[in-house]
Amino acid sequence: MSIDFQRRRKRVFEAMGDAVLVVFAAPYLIRNNDVEHEWRQESDFHYLSGFDEPDSVLVLRGGAEPRFVLFVRPRDPEREAWDGPRAGVEGAVAEYGADAAFPLEELGKELPALLANVASIHYALGRARANDDVVLQALEAVRRLARRGTASVPRAIVDPSSVLHEERLIKAPEEIACMQQALAITADGHRAVMAASKPGMFEYEAEALLRGVFRRQGSERQAYPPIVGSGPNSTILHYRKNDRRMQDGDLLLVDAGSEYEYYASDVTRTFPVNGRFTPAQRRSYELVLAAELAAIAAVRPGATLESVHLAAARVLTEGLMELGLVEGPLDEAVEAKRYKPWFMHGTSHWLGMDVHDVGAYYVERKARPLAPGMVLTVEPGLYFTATDERVGPEFRGIGIRIEDDVLVTETGARVLSEAIPKTIDSVEQACRG
Repeated sequence: MSIDFQRRRKRVFEAMGDAVLVVFAAPYLIRNNDVEHEWRQESDFHYLSGFDEPDSVLVLRGGAEPRFVLFVRPRDPEREAWDGPRAGVEGAVAEYGADAAFPLEELGKELPALLANVASIHYALGRARANDDVVLQALEAVRRLARRGTASVPRAIVDPSSVLHEERLIKAPEEIACMQQALAITADGHRAVMAASKPGMFEYEAEALLRGVFRRQGSERQAYPPIVGSGPNSTILHYRKNDRRMQDGDLLLVDAGSEYEYYASDVTRTFPVNGRFTPAQRRSYELVLAAELAAIAAVRPGATLESVHLAAARVLTEGLMELGLVEGPLDEAVEAKRYKPWFMHGTSHWLGMDVHDVGAYYVERKARPLAPGMVLTVEPGLYFTATDERVGPEFRGIGIRIEDDVLVTETGARVLSEAIPKTIDSVEQACRG
């Protein structure tokens, strides 16, 4: 699944024209004392270069003679003995295709020339103050050159989302291949948890199994911290503790996805810990599954995330009316969002290098039409908390979410995560191993 970084840079050069793009690498962050948080390269930086080292800056200078410039840590045998090898200035050119490379300490000296004589600077101003200072100081240096008549000053600082994030939103075939591999790994993790879970286990045991499967199959990291919520915890949207002992009769909601070659997966499955749905669980699950299938059927070029959400909300609202929880008529109930107490989140978000991936959701204040190559999640749910006296006792403590990753195609949609069991029969069969 070789990624053509040069082709990506070429598309960005063409899209931004007479401009400069500046991207800073992700920094190391201290967890406590001298221990660092797990490091991952900033997604834009990796997307354009594949360069996976901190303390680096990427510059793309467009125009008649486009240039790809990297500022990196120089080689340092003493530090490399502690932290591993560095590409250095030479490697940035030879291995990563930079037209020029400099030690990071020369950024202040070299950046002004790179920012001069272009129409605009594409830079995420306001994200990191220290980086802002570097760019603004370089821009002030360009102004000094302009006062002497030796350079012109960029007229605007433009958010990179207008070009770079629009490029990232439409996935190339090799990106889809990476996401499919992430999902193949994720599928094995979810199946393993379904087969192993049983009353008396702790949620963290299921989480550990997931993490182990992901890592053994080449996933460098989880796409996000796994949510493993049993019983009443299944009704907490961003549950994180994962420390409850599962009980007979519980549902277990597992929201977990692996990352592969910097591409995320995002899948949720809900299943009975003892392998058999109760009647109330079955009825709730069938309702959520029907809503998910309706939402997936609504995914096609020209549709919007709003129309996908509406398809799910309509099915759920009708089901809640049948349960006596929502008053009709149906159209009025959907319009008034009477489903919100039990389905309080959106149905979809973009998916790619980031689990909540980049790309505008609205264009000129209107919901953006879907287009081939976009990947989104579809994830309706119902959440009846243990203390919700509006529902019958048999429904309290039932939380169900079903989430798949969906590619918009030329004619409709393809569910990339379809291998993971989600019908009642296939889920119960997977729970039996």
